[in-house]
Amino acid sequence: MATEMPVDQTLDCKGILCPLPIVKLSLAFKTLEQGQVLFLIATDPGSRPDIEAWKKRTGNELIQQSEEDKVFKFWLRKTA
Repeated sequence: MATEMPVDQTLDCKGILCPLPIVKLSLAFKTLEQGQVLFLIATDPGSRPDIEAWKKRTGNELIQQSEEDKVFKFWLRKTA
């Protein structure tokens, strides 16, 4: 699985607990154009189910996700 891909914006939410990563993600997505990619980094284990619920609710795409040393990484594309 490739871990490097072009991104248009990076959002570092390490050390921030729920619900703030999703709040920050929602605000950041408002600044993106359709088709652009946001890279989110989080340490909150709740971010995985939160991202799943967010993408279902918003219709945006989760391109890829990974976890390394309790750091969760998400690549999300604005489709809606």
